Amino acid sequence: MKNNWHSSEKFNRQAADFDSNLRRTAIADAVASAITKTVPLKGSTEGLEFGCGTGLVTMQVAPRIRHLTAIDTSHRMLGVLEGKLLASGTKNIDTLCLDLSSAEDRRRLKPPYDFIYSSMTLHHIDSTAPFLGVLFNLLSEGGVLAIADLDHEEGLFHDDPEEKVHPGFDRKELAGMLEQAGFEGIAFTTAHTVEKKNRAGVEASYPIFLLTARKPSAISLLTSSSPRS
Repeated sequence: MKNNWHSSEKFNRQAADFDSNLRRTAIADAVASAITKTVPLKGSTEGLEFGCGTGLVTMQVAPRIRHLTAIDTSHRMLGVLEGKLLASGTKNIDTLCLDLSSAEDRRRLKPPYDFIYSSMTLHHIDSTAPFLGVLFNLLSEGGVLAIADLDHEEGLFHDDPEEKVHPGFDRKELAGMLEQAGFEGIAFTTAHTVEKKNRAGVEASYPIFLLTARKPSAISLLTSSSPRS
């Protein structure tokens, strides 16, 4: 995002051919399937997707909710998505080019959201724990968070050695950050496994998790704080 960890220019360059990568589309299909099977989406849900890119997951999740705000820092990625919306006649998706890690940019949003999700975006964000706090604050009470990303790996998954990214995430450590941010009901499933030749030229397996968590509702907070008999 607005730091050395997220290159809008790089994704702008990739936008036109982004969907032609079969590995990328397979990940998106698996993540979208995992989300729709795991999260009880309702027709009245107000959703927010960060790092939506060209909408590979967006276009599969949006039909299941009332309205989705899809955001990305790359205007050309969003341009590809907007072309899909026009071609399909989709009316329940709004796009915004903004940096969710920027307090100034967040003023353009209209929280709270019932459902916030992303696919393969969190590892591009420098300060994970504070960012999870941002997501917590954007959710409505009882709102659901769903994030798909890489399990912790040796740092060779990405082909560009200069790209600043987290080498995936340890599930236990990430769960601790979520708890610290205030989330409850934290759960992980494996959504997909990428088989690829890594930067060292070695064929390797890279699991992708889907984590789900919930912002407590006022009722659950009251229940948890009530004295036990």
